[in-house]
Amino acid sequence: MISKSAEHEYDERPWGSYEVLLDETGTGFKVKRIEVKPKSRLSLQKHARRGEIWIVVKGEGIVTVGEEEVPVKTGSVVNLPKEAQHRMTNNGDEPLIFVEVQLGDYLGEDDITRLQDDYNRT
Repeated sequence: MISKSAEHEYDERPWGSYEVLLDETGTGFKVKRIEVKPKSRLSLQKHARRGEIWIVVKGEGIVTVGEEEVPVKTGSVVNLPKEAQHRMTNNGDEPLIFVEVQLGDYLGEDDITRLQDDYNRT
């Protein structure tokens, strides 16, 4: 049975924020709501132990996957396999919101290898 915590983990980041909506770590998945501020972007990063699926629910931007840059908008779905370099960029004037589904054997925030970062966190 899947259960949902009454309190959701929430964190502010320089580029925006995230909220954990569902954490079923023992079953290998986690769901987050991620909001990217206008003219901001996440670090270029990869994960050794998880893949991610991003579903854009509001706004427009650019997703980098490996060497490819793909325009995204409301309704876009992006599959990010383990070890794939990736980044979300909001180049618009409104917040960009996407739902992130993480799938893997470890879902901790420390499974992030930052390759490039606008906020000096590499």
